[in-house]
Amino acid sequence: MAVVNQYKFHGKYIEAAESGTLLAPLISETIIIKSLRVTNKSGANTPTLTLKDNGVSILWATTLDAATSVELLSLPLIVEGNTTLTYTTVGDCTDGVVIAISYLNIKKEVTV
Repeated sequence: MAVVNQYKFHGKYIEAAESGTLLAPLISETIIIKSLRVTNKSGANTPTLTLKDNGVSILWATTLDAATSVELLSLPLIVEGNTTLTYTTVGDCTDGVVIAISYLNIKKEVTV
C-alpha cells in the first residue's frame, strides 16, 4: 500500500442562506485542514455560520462581522475518510460569504 500526500485548496462562494458539504473524503483518504478562513464580503450584512465535522459542531452559529475575514482554526482539523465537513449559513448572504480551506489530503492507495 502506497501513501500519497497532496496539498490542496478548496474555496466555496455562498450567496444565499443554505446548507452544504465543503469536503467529503473517500474512505481511503484523511484530510488535515491547516487553514479555514471565512470572509464576509458585505459592508452591511452579518450572516451566521455553523460548521460541522461528521455531525459534530466545530463552529456554532457564529455571526460574521461586516467586511471582515477571520481564520477559524488555531490548530489543524482532521476530517477522516467517509465523513463530511458541512456548513450552514443563516441570514443575508447576498453580497457573498467566502470559505477558503487549505489542506493536506493523505490518500492510501493499494498497489498491486
